[in-house]
Amino acid sequence: MNILPAVCLSPEHDSPYMFIKRGFLNILAMTLDLKTAYNDLPSLPPPLDVETKAVLKRCVTARAAIAELRRAGELIPDQSVLVNTIPLLEAKDSSEIENIVTTNDALFREASQAEDGGDPAAKEALRYRSALYSGYRSLKSRPLTSRTAIEICSEIKGVEMDVRKTPGTQLKNSFTGEVIYTPPEGAARLRDMLSNWERFANAEDDLDPLVRMAILHYQFEAIHPFLDGNGRTGRILNILVLIQAGLLDIPTLYLSRHIVRNKADYYRLLQGVTLRGEWEPWILYMLTAVEVTATWTNDRIRAIRDLMEHTATHVRTHAPVVYSRELIETIFAMPYTRITHLVDRGIVKRVSASRHLKQLADIGVLHEEKRGRDKLFVHRKYMQLLGSDEHTFEHYPAVTAKVKSR
Repeated sequence: MNILPAVCLSPEHDSPYMFIKRGFLNILAMTLDLKTAYNDLPSLPPPLDVETKAVLKRCVTARAAIAELRRAGELIPDQSVLVNTIPLLEAKDSSEIENIVTTNDALFREASQAEDGGDPAAKEALRYRSALYSGYRSLKSRPLTSRTAIEICSEIKGVEMDVRKTPGTQLKNSFTGEVIYTPPEGAARLRDMLSNWERFANAEDDLDPLVRMAILHYQFEAIHPFLDGNGRTGRILNILVLIQAGLLDIPTLYLSRHIVRNKADYYRLLQGVTLRGEWEPWILYMLTAVEVTATWTNDRIRAIRDLMEHTATHVRTHAPVVYSRELIETIFAMPYTRITHLVDRGIVKRVSASRHLKQLADIGVLHEEKRGRDKLFVHRKYMQLLGSDEHTFEHYPAVTAKVKSR
């Protein structure tokens, strides 16, 4: 039996006829068998006006928050400071939504080294960041496509991925084991649905890009095209939609922070679209996520800039011989700094690099750690700021004359 999609209309569109029709369609939608593949998933665009008064009002504040975020990013000239850190926080939280749990310390430590070993969860989260970079770079040569999604998922999983070919995929409640959704089946059908998703992603119309992003995210998660990695792929695509639309310059929107803190609402509202065609609550949730996380990330970037300035002043005062702007930017781009990082950036030769980092450790900026035969110099104050919900930090302690004279 084909299940008709539910229609959710805003009050200004109501009429006695539409009220009856909407109620009838909602009853039909509630008969959707969640254990049966949803092969009748409606194509995009949604069959109603999704830009309601409430949605348009929220778009204004969300776009203002993103504009502020873009301006904040310009306060830090070396964009690698942001590109190497904010996406790692995004990677950590996006992976946590899928129960892949690591810590900031493990993640940044893993990011600083190339050798095998380390934390498997951190390695998987790092693949998320790499996939985000790859998707970001791909926008320079081609628009967002289903191929982009396949490449992103492949990089996240570390193996070649393609659309599901075999039936049997079901999403279950992790606590009760209850089936909460069965996505569409059949490789040909999934490819057709992704083609429709791609056309909508690149449609030339007046739809607000934030609304488009919310709709695309629901549809991608409903299609659920891969055996694994769909959630993380979908969350990367969110950022790419906003970059393609020109709302972001670099992938610094820490959107998964809001989702991981409102995970129950995220899944409940996704299901609300599937069962009852409730687009407005879902879109409002995503717009709120954008606004809240853009504001939070904006504050975080400004705190990073303030800490950078404080660190630069501290080093100029207590270790002027080793101070350079490039050195300060490096220990913020790589808070787990290795001697090779300074060498690779062309700041100093290897022997001098070791001396520079030891001097920063002597004046309390870095903390030296032994890792096998190698040494790491950890920027603890920066790591504490990155791991905190607050946007504050304590100043460096006073440096004695004995330390200064070394």
